[in-house]
Amino acid sequence: MKDILMMGYILVWPTVVAVMMFLMGRGILRDMRKARRNGEDLV
Repeated sequence: MKDILMMGYILVWPTVVAVMMFLMGRGILRDMRKARRNGEDLV
């Protein structure tokens, strides 16, 4: 039981990080497209 919980804990963190990176990347790409469409600088 202890091994299964430890394995689940170890596998959850990469999933959380991957989801957060996906969401942040999607937001950055959305901002880049919006800035390009409006002729503005991204920064």
